[in-house]
Amino acid sequence: MKIAFLLPLFPAISETFILNQLTWLLDHGHHVDIFARKRSGETTIHEDVEKYRLLDRTYFYWDVPLSKIQRLVSAFRIIRKHVLKNPIGILRTLNVIKYGNLAWTLGLLHRVGPFLNDYDIVQCHFGPSGNWGIFLKEFGIHAKVVTTFHGFDIRLGLEQGGHIFQKLFKKGDCFISISDYNFQSLCQLGLSKEKIVTLPIGIDLRKFPLKMTNHIWEPKTPCRIVTVARLVEEKGLRFGIEAVSQLIHVRPGVNIQYTIIGEGPLRGELESLVKKLNLEETVSFRGSMEQKDIIQVLLGSDLFLFPSIAEALPVSLMEAQAVGLPVVATQVGSADQIVSEGNSGFLVPSGDVAAMADRCAYLLDHPESWQDMGRRGRDIVAERYDVNILNAQLLGLYQKLLASRP
Repeated sequence: MKIAFLLPLFPAISETFILNQLTWLLDHGHHVDIFARKRSGETTIHEDVEKYRLLDRTYFYWDVPLSKIQRLVSAFRIIRKHVLKNPIGILRTLNVIKYGNLAWTLGLLHRVGPFLNDYDIVQCHFGPSGNWGIFLKEFGIHAKVVTTFHGFDIRLGLEQGGHIFQKLFKKGDCFISISDYNFQSLCQLGLSKEKIVTLPIGIDLRKFPLKMTNHIWEPKTPCRIVTVARLVEEKGLRFGIEAVSQLIHVRPGVNIQYTIIGEGPLRGELESLVKKLNLEETVSFRGSMEQKDIIQVLLGSDLFLFPSIAEALPVSLMEAQAVGLPVVATQVGSADQIVSEGNSGFLVPSGDVAAMADRCAYLLDHPESWQDMGRRGRDIVAERYDVNILNAQLLGLYQKLLASRP
């Protein structure tokens, strides 16, 4: 099977769910190419990107040479490579009457030409990528267009209105909802529920060993709390920091160590908040890290704090529970599909700093419950979010779509 992955950015260290699909399909003998609108610009790269040489399979389709000569040379290469496969599609990219300056400057040829490669499936991650996937059909692409909606694209649709995905909803072949929250939101945006398949994203449990210890935490030792998140507004990190500040005041005898893993535009603002609350000795920012290093930090931690204010199906909660950490999480998106209230952790209202601090304090008072909560969390992830099972289901979906093709 020939599959094209259509992404906004690549490689993105936080999007391990996409990497898991890519590498699983490659391991199972399928041809996969990656088409990203632009490079992520991140300095930390997941080890699988190098292991599978994924950048060699990646085409940044929005990168058009600025020099006219270079543009002509690269245009000739694109035409020579793809004209026999789809001559009509190549000609359509040069239709100045319909596409104007975008065709005249050869920009459309650069952005569409490499897709004319007889793919069976175009897998679009995020709604805007799906919009581009449907646009490609104008150039004679016969692949089935599958679009997976995640978080920001759902919020974008709810804020701006479902009309921004109207053509996609009409012409797309299949839509994947990763959670109950996404399913309900897509229906609200106007997508027919008959076109929606519910298929969660997951994690590779083989990479996440369960933390095993017979030792029960004692107040005289540090309590290590961790959060893994991009430093952006929707992750609610300021609420997490304020909750830790309150926790210190209600449990003054406990040495709290709060580690935040991730990078983003709010780092300076969050560091200022830490300084304002006199938490410099308590809160540490570790920046972005490779997955294997994140796993080691999780294994060395005691509790996981998830203060997000906007999510769909948070992977970081799966990872924390996979290693056996009790969690305190906000009730956002479909977090309650991952966290079993009172069994693997606690769910609190989004933005409720006092509730976050209270549940953390409860866990500090009952360390004997941590190991059982951790095991229950691991069981939830193994039952619902094993990526190897989910990817096999994804492949089955592709095969079903292709079986219906004339």
